[in-house]
Amino acid sequence: MTPCRLASLALLAQRLSHALGGPLPGRGGQERMAPAPYRGSMEDRWQAIPEHHREAAVLLLLYPDATEKVALALIRRPNYSGPHAGQIGLPGGRREGDESLAQTALRETHEELGVEPAQLTLLGALSPLYVRASNHLVYPFVAYTQARPHFTPCEREVAEVIEVRLTRLLDMRFRGFEVVRFDDFGRVRVPYFALPGTRIWGATGMILGEFLALLEQLDAAA
Repeated sequence: MTPCRLASLALLAQRLSHALGGPLPGRGGQERMAPAPYRGSMEDRWQAIPEHHREAAVLLLLYPDATEKVALALIRRPNYSGPHAGQIGLPGGRREGDESLAQTALRETHEELGVEPAQLTLLGALSPLYVRASNHLVYPFVAYTQARPHFTPCEREVAEVIEVRLTRLLDMRFRGFEVVRFDDFGRVRVPYFALPGTRIWGATGMILGEFLALLEQLDAAA
């Protein structure tokens, strides 16, 4: 998608809302940024969802950055004793009580970034993704706001707010892969999005992979 196609956030949001209500790229979009074990003969082992999994939701929050370009908010988790310590991810967390998954995504974004749900317009949901490391089935939601939020991150849950333009995520020059050794699978080819000083990969990369595939569908249909 060209920068001019992203010039109007309101128009993009309208088109995304419509697209999120129809057929999604699904696993095909997620697998663009999936580590190699998700594919081929090991696919079933990675994709099997245990009966006693937990549910979580994350939010892809779109907004105009300081230069009026469409951006997405990511967070860096603090270093702690957990499976996602120090990683780059999307705001979100575990479902609580009888709240809906959309409410979970909005509540967690408020708790982690200080963005009031009333400021946001929810556009729809992407395909859920099972995250083996934490035994969570993650439901990604997409929302936008017409003005750049005033982020007030929770220090206990957020070490850094990372603002990334959609045009960078769509640019193939900022994608790559590295070979990582896992105890279960040996040497694995791991795709990533390159950001200044860091990389996005794993479950977050796969969620973004589907979102970008949806943007590319919109671009092709325009």
